[in-house]
Amino acid sequence: MTTSTRGTSKVPAVLVLEDGRIFRGRAYGAVGETFGEAVFSTGMSGYQETLTDPSYHRQVVVMTAPHVGNTGVNDEDPESGRIWVSGYVVRDPARVSSNWRAQRSLDEELERQGVVGISGIDTRALTRHLRERGAMRVGIFSGDAWTGVRDEALLARVQEQPQMKGANLSAEVATKETYVVPAIGTKKFTVAAIDLGIKGMTPHRMAERGIEVHVLPATATAEDIYAVNPDGVFFSNGPGDPATADGPVSVMRAVLERRTPLFGICFGNQILGRALGFGTYKLKYGHRGINQPVQDRTTGKVEITAHNHGFAVDAPLDTVSETPFGRAEVSHVCLNDNVVEGLQLLDQPAFSVQYHPEAAAGPHDAAYLFDRFVSLMEAERA
Repeated sequence: MTTSTRGTSKVPAVLVLEDGRIFRGRAYGAVGETFGEAVFSTGMSGYQETLTDPSYHRQVVVMTAPHVGNTGVNDEDPESGRIWVSGYVVRDPARVSSNWRAQRSLDEELERQGVVGISGIDTRALTRHLRERGAMRVGIFSGDAWTGVRDEALLARVQEQPQMKGANLSAEVATKETYVVPAIGTKKFTVAAIDLGIKGMTPHRMAERGIEVHVLPATATAEDIYAVNPDGVFFSNGPGDPATADGPVSVMRAVLERRTPLFGICFGNQILGRALGFGTYKLKYGHRGINQPVQDRTTGKVEITAHNHGFAVDAPLDTVSETPFGRAEVSHVCLNDNVVEGLQLLDQPAFSVQYHPEAAAGPHDAAYLFDRFVSLMEAERA
């Protein structure tokens, strides 16, 4: 990614998809060029949490909501230390931030962090295109990166970029050093959390329940995990293709062999799927947003949930499967398309979900999953 002077609404910009479709608009945020996988998010709010979610590494996010930036940016809501999206696409950016917590505008923050974006395009048409054709590589060009360059040359540069399928990205976004999030109030449990792209609110949700969370790098070994004497082990969300995550899969199998209570979300769900012997596959355009309906099959309840995933687990929906670690079943399913949204083992304390129960951003319908994790650790201790 390269940037030059600050983008304004007067600086022309172009978005080029790998299949040759082009959208022309105005620069938003930094001016320059950027590449990634074009995906769309259906959330009408929570853009600051979306931008700072490490799971969006190497993705250009298209916002389906027409107005973005209304509440500005603050220093309290980021889910990590930086913006991770490769590029940002909006239709009508807010001209003025209007919120008592705002410290600067979204445009200013994108420019400050060198994130190239585009505004003023028909995001409805772009979203429909991605739904019909699938997520694909894209480039955004503005300023000197576009001036005097033919569309054919820009398209060739987009088509040279790596695909998301086969990408091994979790180590690029994870912490390099272990750190500890202390329990809030009385400490009840210790959890080793494998950072594959963890969001800041996730260990906080556990800390609220009296859990001291030791956040370990994505390259952590089973020895590293058990060095903290954990009551439970957590595998986080993260970017990339789960088919490349042989290291985390091996580590999770070691945890399953020791029957330690285990909880995974998003990428962690895909890791559990692979550890149990299921395959994974790339969705046509994925689930991204904070309004996805999921049914918890153990209770029958439907919850509205926050999603950010382009891959899914290939497991049978209506049968119990035999695995090397006992019987397993699909515990949650997306009501839009029947994609597997959760797994659980029936013979030992391990489960996972494909979505983001920490609700950052998103509804709080799935907060009970952290309580379920606590219940597993309580039962194991008893």
